[in-house]
Amino acid sequence: MRISVSSDMDEPVARFLVGELRGRGHEVVTHGALRAGDDPRWAVCSEAAARDVAEGRAEQAVVCCWTGTGASIAANKVPGVRAALCTDAGTADGARRWNDANALALSLRLTSQPLLKEILDAWFAAEPSADPEDRDNVARIEHLDRDVRG
Repeated sequence: MRISVSSDMDEPVARFLVGELRGRGHEVVTHGALRAGDDPRWAVCSEAAARDVAEGRAEQAVVCCWTGTGASIAANKVPGVRAALCTDAGTADGARRWNDANALALSLRLTSQPLLKEILDAWFAAEPSADPEDRDNVARIEHLDRDVRG
């Protein structure tokens, strides 16, 4: 799978994330502080990673900033992107399962390497729910993208 990754800081956990994704067999495209010469501002690099997903250049994104909040807000402004700030494996599982999230937002401050592995395990193991109520909720979010964002 091709995954777009952004971080506003070149932190050890961000570099570990890139290596972990590659080690799991994913093709990784980097943005922000993870790419020399790129704009590291969280709003800019998170948008770039999210646009990769929205425009079909990547299947998923992982966006990172110190708290994860700004990265998730920026990514969610891109129509078609459903970014979820996940601080544990249970939240990552639910985000993929019930929300069909296609972008994982992470806090560089809170996420240790062992926790990151747990979050990624849950994220990649979960499949989007086929339950009609869950699908209706995701469809509503897609409708909001069209209504609000043109």
